Amino acid sequence: MAEKRDYYDVLGVGRQASEDEIKSSYRRLAKKYHPDVNKAPDAEEKFKEVSEAYEVLADKDKRGKYDQFGHSGVNFGGQGFEWQNFSHFSDIEDMFSGQDFFGRNVFDLFFGQGMGRQRERGGAIRGTDIRYDVEVSLEEIAEGVKKKLYVSREEPCHECKGTGSRSGSLKTCPDCRGRGQVTRQQRTPFGYLASTSVCGRCGGRGKVADDPCKNCGGEGLEKASRDIEVTVPAGVSEGSHLRLRGEGNSGEYGGPKGDLYVVIHEKDHPVFQREGDDIICRVTVTFTQAALGAEIEVPAITGKLTLKVPAGTQSHTIMRLRGQGIPRLQGSGRGDEHVQIIVEVPKKLNRRQKELVEEFAKVEDKPGGNIWDRIKGSFT
Repeated sequence: MAEKRDYYDVLGVGRQASEDEIKSSYRRLAKKYHPDVNKAPDAEEKFKEVSEAYEVLADKDKRGKYDQFGHSGVNFGGQGFEWQNFSHFSDIEDMFSGQDFFGRNVFDLFFGQGMGRQRERGGAIRGTDIRYDVEVSLEEIAEGVKKKLYVSREEPCHECKGTGSRSGSLKTCPDCRGRGQVTRQQRTPFGYLASTSVCGRCGGRGKVADDPCKNCGGEGLEKASRDIEVTVPAGVSEGSHLRLRGEGNSGEYGGPKGDLYVVIHEKDHPVFQREGDDIICRVTVTFTQAALGAEIEVPAITGKLTLKVPAGTQSHTIMRLRGQGIPRLQGSGRGDEHVQIIVEVPKKLNRRQKELVEEFAKVEDKPGGNIWDRIKGSFT
């Protein structure tokens, strides 16, 4: 097995990189190597590597262990990497009610191992699961949105109807006689030792085709692309995930389909910063608006709102607009919008403006110097 690369090297960041730098690098590389976009033979492996590195470095606790102990600090028992922040999934119907996988490796679920290759009765194999990353804007998060996904997946071969046979007929496997398993006996100093394994000829199916389908090579599956519409509920956040049952790859030998996991990525917003269900923005007002009071327009996630600025408002004052934030995903109501008021000091005054300010300075209270000095001092 090839030695794992350093996670910082994988993401192309330094060891002192901030959370934002790590997130930005991950998004860029995930887009570059996503198997649905990049058809290079090694794209999927690189995508897995990038995702694994991000899941460690984006978590403070895991990052600390990794910095101290390396890969051994985040790879317990040699069982491979686990996506801890994906330990709870949900059906799209119950909107993230939280279903766990009893400690099974979710990374394997996404990429066709573990539970994703579960063998059913009669030799059928459950289809593997698919991960699909979707970017949504803050406006879409505030209202909820429907997204159309272009998903590439395995489906039953259209020529042989999934049987793997050109004629559609199958015969009992001569090696396992239809059982899907073979038993071998080995003589040892302590007697005969019997071992049972999946039949190598029929793959556990119990049946084989004399005339394999040319289109699918006898596998019964072929690649197909489908448009799937998914409803992203209001209030989701970075890393939220939706599970669409039965929208993954079709199973082999008539096995059930896997699931499709839609992982949400939140786009950066040019005006608002999000903190949980609250949003924050900065608004500039003039000195006279702050001193005398005014009604001003402020940006809101749904358009614009009117905000009353009281007389005497100081720079960097934060005012709250209740219920103008993001809807709560697992509760009622919405968060708030917090508006930080920035008082703008004019860089240049005309003669009349200067006369008025100087006149005002003569009559104001002066425990802290004249008003102009105090205004300038608040911005230094």
